[in-house]
Amino acid sequence: MDIEEKTFDDTVEEIIELLENRQYRSAREEILKNNGVDAAEILEEIIEELGIKIAIVIFRMLPKDMSVEVFSYLTIDDQKDIINGITDVELSYIIDELDFDDKIDVLEELPANIVDKILEKSTKAERKLINTFLNYPDDCAGSLMTPEYISLEGSMTVREALKHIKNEGMDSETVYTCYVKSGGRKLEGIVSLRTLVISDDDALISDLMHTDFVDVNVYDDQEEVSDAFMKYGFLAIPVVDNEGRLVGIVTVDDIMDVIEEEATEDIERMAGVLSDDDDREYLDISVWGHIKSRIMWLTLMMFTAMITGGILGAFEDMLTPTLVCYIPLLMGTSGNAGNQAATLVTRGIAVGDLDTDDALKVLWKEFRISIGICLVLAGINFIKVLVIDRVDITTAVIINLSLVIIVIIAKMLGGLIPMAAKKLGIDPALVANPLLTSLSDMISVVTYFAIASLMMTNV
Repeated sequence: MDIEEKTFDDTVEEIIELLENRQYRSAREEILKNNGVDAAEILEEIIEELGIKIAIVIFRMLPKDMSVEVFSYLTIDDQKDIINGITDVELSYIIDELDFDDKIDVLEELPANIVDKILEKSTKAERKLINTFLNYPDDCAGSLMTPEYISLEGSMTVREALKHIKNEGMDSETVYTCYVKSGGRKLEGIVSLRTLVISDDDALISDLMHTDFVDVNVYDDQEEVSDAFMKYGFLAIPVVDNEGRLVGIVTVDDIMDVIEEEATEDIERMAGVLSDDDDREYLDISVWGHIKSRIMWLTLMMFTAMITGGILGAFEDMLTPTLVCYIPLLMGTSGNAGNQAATLVTRGIAVGDLDTDDALKVLWKEFRISIGICLVLAGINFIKVLVIDRVDITTAVIINLSLVIIVIIAKMLGGLIPMAAKKLGIDPALVANPLLTSLSDMISVVTYFAIASLMMTNV
């Protein structure tokens, strides 16, 4: 096979085969042909296929610089396994060379005795900085930020600023945006590298900087930070304390992980899975862990199903075989229609397109949408029950009139429940779909048999 035709999967298989045949040096050479991200993925495949011991052997054979880069891209669990298999000297080198934000992420997950060893070998200033970052609450801007940024003074000229960037740039997370601070570390403005490059060498930074910048507070929730990134399209955003002093920046690569976490959390909550902030993969979570995360909503929905069953019992005298046959159709259509609305409204709230002030607009829109949908669904179903099922005209009207009312109510509830949850300070993703499913089932049954009772009594 030509090198050009070799896929990444082929490369991984080849490396695994080399390791199985104990050709470690050949496997190392193949890994070195890849960048840090791909090399980390290869190492994760080695861990999964051959175990951590073989992976550690290969990891220790990598050049020091590459081993640090690969380590930074591994999952937390794999990082822990690597740490447990290398020496303190090797660990100290890796921690020292990691970017500061990656270093904090690793230290947060390490046992206290290992963290103490690392802090002992750190300088006093670095130890103080690390302890400060480790004490920030989880899921806030402070836990995401890095102190490695380009800081300028307003009195600098462009020439002095560019020289400063050349000296400090290698140790900074990004050089594309520079932050202008006063003597008291208060953030006064920002200036882009592009502006510096195209400006006159003698121009003052204070004349070039933008003072209408966007920042976040160090204690802002990570979801608010991700919203700011998505809204403004930033590569980095400054983080300030309560006095407006610059304490760090959050970069786009770190916020991408947050966006993925928040999306996963919303999906789990909409499915009624109450995650305990466990970011492990599906197969790595124990059976008991899965049971704990799912049982609450399933139990609640089981009780609501009991209520629905009680409602059916109340209409027992009307449960003719013909009417019973259409209960699944009505309940299923109701749930699907409501969940469509709830999903779209929940997403709108999550990305900032909708707010609680838009509740009446949402209800009016969902009402109009439901009318259009009902005309199509009821029209198709009316023909089907008359022509194919051959039911009488009264039963056909009962079924389809119920369908229209049920879908309208479900759509309205689908728009209303997420808005109400947001107003009450509850995550809409947590309650919308599970609650809607239960309510729509009960409403479907009550509406169906109420209409049937009314029409059959008058016939």
